[in-house]
Formats: sequence, structure tokens, C-alpha cells
Amino acid sequence: MRIDRTSTRRALLGAGALGAGAIAMNSMLPSWNFLRSSLGGEPSLNVDNPLAVQAPHFEPKAKRVVLLHMLGGASQLDMLDYKPKLQQYDRQPCPEEICGNARFAQIRGVPHLLGSPYAFAQHGQSGTEVSELLPHLAEIVDDITVIKSMQSDQINHAPAQLLFHTGFFRYGRPSIGAWVARGLGTENQNLPAYVVLRSGGFLGAGTGLWSSGFLPSVYRGVEFRSGGDPVFFLTDTEGIDRSGRRRILDTISALNSEHFETAGDPEIVARNSQYELAYRMQTSIPELMELEKEPESVREMYGVKLGEASYASNCLLARRLLERGVRFVELFDGDWDHHLQIYDQLPGKCAQIDQASAALVTDLRQRGLLEDTIVIWCGEFGRTPLAQGGFDIPGRDHHPDAFSIWMAGGGIQAGLTYGRTDDLGYSVVENPVPVHDLQATILHLLGFDHRKLTYRFQGRDFRLTDVAGELVPGIMA
Repeated sequence: MRIDRTSTRRALLGAGALGAGAIAMNSMLPSWNFLRSSLGGEPSLNVDNPLAVQAPHFEPKAKRVVLLHMLGGASQLDMLDYKPKLQQYDRQPCPEEICGNARFAQIRGVPHLLGSPYAFAQHGQSGTEVSELLPHLAEIVDDITVIKSMQSDQINHAPAQLLFHTGFFRYGRPSIGAWVARGLGTENQNLPAYVVLRSGGFLGAGTGLWSSGFLPSVYRGVEFRSGGDPVFFLTDTEGIDRSGRRRILDTISALNSEHFETAGDPEIVARNSQYELAYRMQTSIPELMELEKEPESVREMYGVKLGEASYASNCLLARRLLERGVRFVELFDGDWDHHLQIYDQLPGKCAQIDQASAALVTDLRQRGLLEDTIVIWCGEFGRTPLAQGGFDIPGRDHHPDAFSIWMAGGGIQAGLTYGRTDDLGYSVVENPVPVHDLQATILHLLGFDHRKLTYRFQGRDFRLTDVAGELVPGIMA
């Protein structure tokens, strides 16, 4: 079907003030002419294929990312940042010079120090210190870098998670996965560029963590579910076969393409692309999800039990997605917010993620994928060296001032410990790494100058790192 633009304009203008208002409103909507990338002023969206492979600004060290996010803030002091002095002063009042002007999310009254009951030991040729709670991670320390000096400026879950993912503490901006998908496209046109997998309870900012924000929605993360259809509406509606669905899509695509020529709204292109991707996923997704086709030895390495949705099965799915060309895979694992009973609950959480996280790094290395895949294990912040609640059921409060993460793969130094906190693990005293610096470094390893990967929206150029961000050369190989 073809639209007669002449008669359409005549009808619109003939509508008087209403028509003029519609023209004015249309001029305020996102226009193709105003949505330009930093790369030579070319349109930011490929009309034929928004997810086509694109070249970054310069030669990259990595071309894909897997982000393992522990929702709630894992306790670095019981896992990765050993503090003997904290043990020495366990349950004693926190010194005034440290806690006098401190802010806490939930601790009230006089704060008391809380040592860790877990033994730490050095491992590998690097001598990296790891808690007894992470025996499998201890086996791969020479493949990873532990950063002990991460910093956030947000003390509550949702704002801190949004800052970590979108560079801003409020909703509405694209996540890092959406930026990467927009900048690089995808190597597999039968799967999304950005996939999300979840396990455990969900806490905080919700789906805003994989939002496309003001970017076209084709760059939004696609959540794969553990039950039913892995992706919503993957199965054809009863009474419509593949050929019927194909005819419907072709008709919708023709109408949308005609609409795009007149409106210039890139969301129309994104919508067409999503419809087509959904059609192609009907054949690609079932094969992807068949973990029983993996050798038993591989499933055992991850700790996967067939028929059981878990963090372990998500790690194995992540590897399968990465090797099939998906650009950004994120695993969210919940229930890390240990305000109380941390020593009753933390060992179980570590057991759920330790084996599979280490197996993912090992598996990627054995398949030759680790050298150009960035692996990141993190939370939105850490936990205090102070006790929350009574000493019979102690927990740790939110702590954005100093926390630990680990990274591996594409362009990251191996066997390194970077940054340092004070003797109690309260403040960073060496090589601080703010969240924006980490984001800038990840984009750099993917071949992007974070200051130039921008998107014009509401009259200005936005970027993942907002108005901040410096590279962290000390962690790059």
C-alpha cells in the first residue's frame, strides 16, 4: 500500500490550527535528522538493519561482554578484601576519626566494628588473597584482576544500580549493554545483541537496568526466562502457522516503512527490526536453550542440573550466547542484601555462584573466547566493616565508599590486585576507581572513546559516563 503524500499534506494543512499544531508537534519528536552519532555525522540507526555489525572508534581489545551482577551488594570484606586489623578489633566501637561524619543507610547509634570469621589465603602465582567462601575462584586468580578500590556516590540500591549500569542515578538513560549494542551491533542476526538472565530474588531498579532509555528500543536488553517460552510471545498464536506469520510481518513492515519515510522516527525502524528478530528467534532460541546437548563434563564443571533453573545454568547459557555472537550478556543474581544474619546466609550465596563463575572464565579461556571477552563480577556497592543489628544476628549495611569487584579477559591484566583500602576496609587509600572510570575503561577496551560515543537527545549529546570518566590504565594489559 502506498500513501499519497500530497493529499495527506493537503488534508493536514486544510485542518487549520489543528493541522498546524500537529506539524509543530511532529517537529518536536525525535527526528532522523537530529539523531546522529559521533562517527562522521552519519545517522545513528541503520535503516535496513539497526543491529548490523559496526566498527568502533579504534582497534578494540574485546568485542563482547558478560556482566555478572550480584544484586544487593556482596560483602567484599568476607570475600575479597582481607583485613586482619578488623579481626583484631571485632565488636569494638568504631574509631571517631573514621565514623564520626559517616553516613549509613540503616545503622543507628554507635557503630561497632565487625570482623570476618572466614579464613583468607593467598592463591596462584599472583598470590591473590581470597576467602575460603570462594574455593573455585581461588583456582583461577591468575586469570583475573581484583579491584579493591571501587567507589560509588549512591548509598541505596536502585540509584546505585542505575549509576553502575546507566551512568546516572535516575531512570531514563540507556544501560551499558544498550550502548554497546548500539555501538557495535551484533554478530548473530538471529539473536538479540543484548540478553539478560536472572536468578534469585530481584531487588532495586528492576527492568530499568537493561533499558534502552532514549536510544531506539531495538537496543534494549531482552530477558530470557527460565520457564515457559524463554522469550515472551515466542510461540505462534494458535491458528497461525509460520507462513501466515510471515505474511503478517511483511504487511506490517511495508506499512511501517512507508510511515518512516514520512515521519522519520527511528523507533519505527526499531519496531520493524524487533518483529523480524522475534520471527528468526523462533528457530534459534530452542536450540540455544538445549543444555542437555552440552557434554556431561561441561555441565558438571558449571554445576548445572538439567531441568533446574539456576545461576549455574545461566552461566552456561551465557557462554553459549557469547559463542553465538551475542554482544552483551548480563546475569543478575539476587539476595545479596545482608543487613542481618550475614554469616548464616553468605556461605550459601557464595556456594551458588562460586563454581559457575569460575567455570565460565575457564570455559571461555579453553575455547579461545576469553582473550576478546570482558568478564565482570560486581555488585552496585559493598558492605560496611561495621555491624548492623545485634551481635547474635549481625549483618552489614550498604557501603558505597569502598568495594571490590573482579574482572577477566579482553584487555584486562591477569593475576593483578588493584587498589587498596585502609586497615579496616572503610576508605580507599590507593588507586580509587569511581564507577564512571570503570565504564570509560570498558568502552575503551571495546574500541570506543567514551567521550565520543554519544547520542543527541533533547538538544544535547548524552553519553554513558555523563560528564565524568577517566581511563584506568593500571588494570589494562
